Amino acid sequence: MKNFAVNLSVITLAMLLTACEDEEVKVVEVDKPVIVENTVTLVERVEVPVLVPSEDETGVQLGSRPYFLVDALPAGELKTKLQQCSDGPFYRTDFSIGHRGAAMQYPEHTKESYIAAARMGAGIVECDVTFTKDQQLVCRHSQCDLHTTTNILAMPEIAASCSTPFIGADVENNVPARAKCCTSDITLAQFKQLKGKMDAANAMAATVAGYMDATPSWRTDLYASEGTLMTHAESIELFKALGVKMTPELKSPSVTMPFNGFSQQDYAQKMLDEYKEAGVPAADVYPQSFNLADVEYWIANESEFGQQAVFLDGRYDDESFDITNAETWSPGMAELAADGVKIIAPPLWMLVTLDSDNNIVPSEYAKQAKAAGLDIITWTLERSGPLADGGGWYYQTISEVINNDGQQLELLDVLAQQVGVIGVFTDWPGTVSYYASCMKMPLSS
Repeated sequence: MKNFAVNLSVITLAMLLTACEDEEVKVVEVDKPVIVENTVTLVERVEVPVLVPSEDETGVQLGSRPYFLVDALPAGELKTKLQQCSDGPFYRTDFSIGHRGAAMQYPEHTKESYIAAARMGAGIVECDVTFTKDQQLVCRHSQCDLHTTTNILAMPEIAASCSTPFIGADVENNVPARAKCCTSDITLAQFKQLKGKMDAANAMAATVAGYMDATPSWRTDLYASEGTLMTHAESIELFKALGVKMTPELKSPSVTMPFNGFSQQDYAQKMLDEYKEAGVPAADVYPQSFNLADVEYWIANESEFGQQAVFLDGRYDDESFDITNAETWSPGMAELAADGVKIIAPPLWMLVTLDSDNNIVPSEYAKQAKAAGLDIITWTLERSGPLADGGGWYYQTISEVINNDGQQLELLDVLAQQVGVIGVFTDWPGTVSYYASCMKMPLSS
């Protein structure tokens, strides 16, 4: 028998390989061994089509902060791994969730903050949902935070409608300033005249200007010149244009419900109706609430949306709740799962503790949630400012070992690899996006 070489049709192979619209086919060369008679091996150069990320997937802009945090990490395997990823590629993942957008440096719940979050690789972005006097849904973290998150006090004609108009501090007698301005105090038309600012107030200021000028030193006002406020419906259209998924939080009303005939269930339903009216698939929406009754309402009445409803666990405020004792958790994890809850979202500190060697490890709470089959999302990374003094509220169960800004990446690694969270809310999505891309987490679909 004569020796012969085997030819592969590159054209046929390429036709069989179909790329998704957000991917492209690139042809590379590989060495393919071909075995022939008498155990003679011929090496034939064969062109093989392979899939590579498209420009849209790798166009994430992280900025310098993740690199700063990686450099600050103590020496070890995690630091070495993250340093090796310094050239990317970086891409969008659902693991990175924009908390109020990119609120560390942009005014929260503004168009500018949302766009910044998407640019930094957030696959999911949050609009906290509340309502105006005329029952229109808008994006604000709290129904009554306009006096600290917007310029309402600098607009006397609108500020006159506030529940508590501004009263300056009595510095001599150590009496703090007072103000309370709620979305339910004003109409949508008035709301749209406001501008967002960094969330802060100087409680001992005697003037409106002094009260509003209080941004913490570790944040910035560099990006606070615009602060475009958004309705809930506008946020939906923006998120669709940005190509991100959505996680609206139904905020607890600060007014007595029903409000002018608007009941809590009306409120919960109206929020989801705006996604349906905009043609957004339920699979792209993660509705959240600290109110378990809201989550149960969605599970019972909007089952497709209810499948991804997120119970924000705020039971740490209950005096009887002990994070170390599952018997004090009511309802328990198994009961939540039996009632149809699939995703639970506690703050960072509830998911971790320290072992006898002072290593950060999963808490009993985290273990119980996973044992019950619950998925876990957590909040909020990059919200604590410098970590030199233990990290504050979000790090309270591990504070004795926290003294370095880079250690939030250690915490993030434990949450991802040991706790197994499916997503992390962050005030600066670039940090989580760097980690998620380095660990080759799935692309946001």
